[in-house]
Amino acid sequence: MGRIQQLDAQTANMIAAGEVVERPMGIVKELVENAIDAGSTRIEINVEEGGLSRITVADNGCGMDSEDAVMAFKRHATSKIHEPEDLWKIGTLGFRGEALPSIASVAKVTLSTSDGNEATRVKIEYGKTVSVAAWPCNPGTEITVEGLFYRTPARLKHMRSAAYENSLIQDVISRFAMSHPEIAFTFTSSGRQALRTSGQGNLLEVLYQVWGKEAAAAAIPVSFADYDYQVTGYLVKPNITRASRNFMHVFLNGRMVRTYRIYKAIQDGYEDFIVKGRFPLAVLMVTMDTQLVDVNVHPSKWEVRLSKENQLEQLIRQEVREALKGTMLAPAAAVREAETYYEPLRLDTDQDMPVPGPVSLPEPVRPAEETIPEPKVNIQPVPEAAAPVRAFPEMQVIGQLHRKFILCSCEQGLAVLDQHACQERVHYEEIRSRLNTDPAVMDCLVPIMVAASDDLVQRVDEINAAIADMRIVFEPFGHDTLLVRRMPVWMQEVEEEPFLQDILDQFRNERESSYARMEKKKIATIACHHSIRFNRNLTMAEMQEVVRQLAACENPYHCPHGRPTFVILDEKELTKEFLR
Repeated sequence: MGRIQQLDAQTANMIAAGEVVERPMGIVKELVENAIDAGSTRIEINVEEGGLSRITVADNGCGMDSEDAVMAFKRHATSKIHEPEDLWKIGTLGFRGEALPSIASVAKVTLSTSDGNEATRVKIEYGKTVSVAAWPCNPGTEITVEGLFYRTPARLKHMRSAAYENSLIQDVISRFAMSHPEIAFTFTSSGRQALRTSGQGNLLEVLYQVWGKEAAAAAIPVSFADYDYQVTGYLVKPNITRASRNFMHVFLNGRMVRTYRIYKAIQDGYEDFIVKGRFPLAVLMVTMDTQLVDVNVHPSKWEVRLSKENQLEQLIRQEVREALKGTMLAPAAAVREAETYYEPLRLDTDQDMPVPGPVSLPEPVRPAEETIPEPKVNIQPVPEAAAPVRAFPEMQVIGQLHRKFILCSCEQGLAVLDQHACQERVHYEEIRSRLNTDPAVMDCLVPIMVAASDDLVQRVDEINAAIADMRIVFEPFGHDTLLVRRMPVWMQEVEEEPFLQDILDQFRNERESSYARMEKKKIATIACHHSIRFNRNLTMAEMQEVVRQLAACENPYHCPHGRPTFVILDEKELTKEFLR
């Protein structure tokens, strides 16, 4: 009797802090979300020693009166929801009412706020209220967090270096700037300004600030939708990639989330255009009915559940690929220095600022007729989708280099074609077309037997349904074997048993089988085996035929493995090399 007791509020808040306030970055995220929900147009973040010493977040939002300023530190006190039904239609970034009490339980917190009529300062140290008093301050709210984890050393010892913690904070602020380009963000770290945006609603300007001039110049605006989802944003051309997937950003109704299935859909859309092991840069804003997304999954609010996630994945996968197909994707071997991208930002962000002009791009990266539209200045700019323009350059064959490369003159300068990669692409599309249009099947003289685990034998109906388009049917043969009695005619060109084993392995690893993806992998191998190899002399007629066939391809810029088929040496750069 009496062994079970109710925890006091301070202990409960410290437990909640373990989920909400994992590190300084989590504090910044929660405070900035509150500032955005308050209708701020300017948010300033200042940190010292990676946030471990001090974090200050100031905004010009609606502010609070003295009563709300005190109530904000009570657990589960929030202005975002009022009844249980509101949980199914959350349109704000915050809603749980856990952030401020959790932060105040593990740090010293000072809140200064004004709603325009009443100004208040509240000081709380490690869960205990020190003072509440009238305090003169500008309209809006400023929160300072000091001495983080000082009384919880077990958590403090797990913090990394100040530089590492600072990098996490800058990353999350960059995401906020992308998801809300209509807000002016200023991030200062240890007295040095690390990021500043104008708040003019121009997402392309934010990309320039965060990713740099080269990536912003190669950004393609996209806008597409179906019945449930509207998607806008930018895709960076695949000649610019990264070694990690951390440069793919997806925002759901303005909320930053970690949704690996959608990241995978973006990668699939880029699959034909980048090599394995590299990842694209992309920013996609997804707008949907709030009832389609459940944000009440985890206190950190990084995870969400979508009611129609498969539908959104398919939409993104297809539209990303279509957007990239209609763009000049041939990489340039040399790029001259770009002109000034944007005018310097003025210090007074309250004054009207000029909307940045169009991007100046080097000719090898963007053809003359292509322009990057300037989004309208509004709360959520919707860029116009780039028109699908076939921009394959006119080429005149000059000759062959080292029995490996075909040299051609073009309007931009000198095009150097990888003869092997070009023929891979041509054969890949020829074989794919034949597989998709030839439904003929034939009986096997001897059934093909494939070893399989018992769990796959039990799921044979599911596997057959997933690969129905391939016209292959597996039949159980014992508890650890599957057999195929009929196969498509095109499989005569494939080693049947290894190919069928690959299908089962794919299904075992990913728990689902995608006909399009498995087909592409095998076709890429077939095309490679039938392509022109290096160290082979080609006649002028053969080289001209290679160029003609490549120009007719759906994607003439990359081989099936994602490597470029040709590069262009800019004429202006060549002229400069000869000091002209």
